[in-house]
Amino acid sequence: QVHLAESGGGLVQAGESLTLSCVASVSPDSTFAMAWYRQAPGKDREKVALIGSNDSTQYGDFVNGRFIISRGSTKNTVYLQMNSLKPDDTAMYYCCIKMYGSTPEWGSGTQVTVSS
Repeated sequence: QVHLAESGGGLVQAGESLTLSCVASVSPDSTFAMAWYRQAPGKDREKVALIGSNDSTQYGDFVNGRFIISRGSTKNTVYLQMNSLKPDDTAMYYCCIKMYGSTPEWGSGTQVTVSS
């Protein structure tokens, strides 16, 4: 089982920035994609951003260029830089890893709260 360690959440004001981090307990030589999802109270979980095994990226429509997903110096670390945060971005943010041939695995989440 893969362990995902998320960090970086917190309370910020609208317009400010936060960077989330996630470290996966996998070999950087493995083939996998990593992603960030979020879930607000009473809403479905939605994809925020994904970075593929070839470093291609995808973003949710609501991102509108405000967020950047990237890998760290080792492939098993991923960051989500979030700029121009809005109160609607308030949610629990979850890191996810999809290893080749396996089902996705999830972290326990980190809370992001944006005040107006």
